[in-house]
Amino acid sequence: MEDDVDMARQAYEDVTDLDDMKKRLKEMKMKQLLCVRCRPKVEKEMGSVQDPGTSGAAQANRKVDSRSAFVGNVDYSCTPEEVQQHFQSCGTVNRVTIRTNKFGQPKGYAFVEFLETQAVPEALLLNESELHSRQLKVSAKRTNVPGMKQFRPRRPNPYVGYPSRTPYVARNPYFYSPYGFGKVPWFRMPTRYSPYF
Repeated sequence: MEDDVDMARQAYEDVTDLDDMKKRLKEMKMKQLLCVRCRPKVEKEMGSVQDPGTSGAAQANRKVDSRSAFVGNVDYSCTPEEVQQHFQSCGTVNRVTIRTNKFGQPKGYAFVEFLETQAVPEALLLNESELHSRQLKVSAKRTNVPGMKQFRPRRPNPYVGYPSRTPYVARNPYFYSPYGFGKVPWFRMPTRYSPYF
C-alpha cells in the first residue's frame, strides 16, 4: 500500500515538474520574442552611436587630404625643412611627411599638408620643378577608398623552381604532335580584372 502512495506522490511530483518546465519554456519563448522585436531597435541605436565616430574620422581624413599634396621623386638626402621651403610660396605649410622604410631610409616621396585648401592648386603648378637637381612630381593627395586594394597574385617560390613542361604525348603512334617533338606552347594564364590597368 505504501508503494502505491509513493508511486502516486512520485507521479504528482513529475506532473508538477513538467508543469514548471512548461511554464519556464513559455517564459523563455516570450523573452525570445521580445529580443527578436527589440533587436532592430538596439542595432539601430548601436549603429547610430558608432556611425558618427567612424564617419567623423573619415570626414577629418578627407578634409586633411583635400589640403594635402603628394610629392614624388624627392631626393633621398632632402629634409622636410627643404621641402617646406620649396612649397612655402604656395601657402602656409602645416606639415611635411617624408615616408621612410623600416630602416629609416627615405622612400623618395613626401606629403605636404597646407593650412588652406587653396594652396593645393598652387602647389600643382610646381609640378616638374627641381629640388636637389631632381624633377618633382606633384599631384593632389587622394583619399584611400576601403576595399580598392590592388590584387597581387602569388609569386612562385624562387627556391623550388618552375614546374616542368611535359611534351605533348600522343596515344596513337602514327599521330604526330602539332607543335613538334617535345615542344609545348606557352599559354598565358588569365589574370584577375584590375580597374587600374
